[in-house]
Amino acid sequence: MHFCKICGTAGTSIEDEKKGLTYHRCGSCGFVSLDDKYMVDEVKEKKQYDAHNNGFENEGYVQMFEDFIDLSITPYISTMNTALEFGSGPGPVLSKLLEDRGLEVDIYDLYYSPLKVYETKKYDLITSTEVFEHLQKPLEVLELLGEHTNDNGYIVLMTKFPPKDDKVFLAWWYRRDPTHISFFTPKSFEIMAKKVGLKVLKTINENIVIFQKC
Repeated sequence: MHFCKICGTAGTSIEDEKKGLTYHRCGSCGFVSLDDKYMVDEVKEKKQYDAHNNGFENEGYVQMFEDFIDLSITPYISTMNTALEFGSGPGPVLSKLLEDRGLEVDIYDLYYSPLKVYETKKYDLITSTEVFEHLQKPLEVLELLGEHTNDNGYIVLMTKFPPKDDKVFLAWWYRRDPTHISFFTPKSFEIMAKKVGLKVLKTINENIVIFQKC
């Protein structure tokens, strides 16, 4: 029996017979996770990240962040001065775009900017884009981000919500990346928020969630 990492409820298994992988879908909040025994090590994970083309030369990638900012940050930006890009990747495009909008931005990334500059600070905004699907312990990470957010500040995540049907999930392109191991629903994010002292303000386009620190 497998119990959800988010809410503790028993769930069902989803078997990928072609790749020999097992996922678990929570029967209550809908959170889907790859079974821990199939998770890749840090060497393979970084190799996967190194293959991404995530710099300013990738116009589509830059436009994705422009749209992300317009949708999820611009409505609140008048209350913000400081920001942390948590999980910046090898090319911190988002941090530069936020700086262009007048914010003072720090960056952190496990592999590319590993200095934990946030440890003695709190921020008006923390972004974490295309990060949470890689996390084995997402609840702990969200709690950490909350600890470094100012009161009434914002945490904005980008990660795709999974299909509800198991067959559709198995055919879903987003889960084919071997480093994508955690998939969240709006309900799972609501539960996570309550556990760590945040509230969900809104979800957007089935891939963005905006939290505010209570």
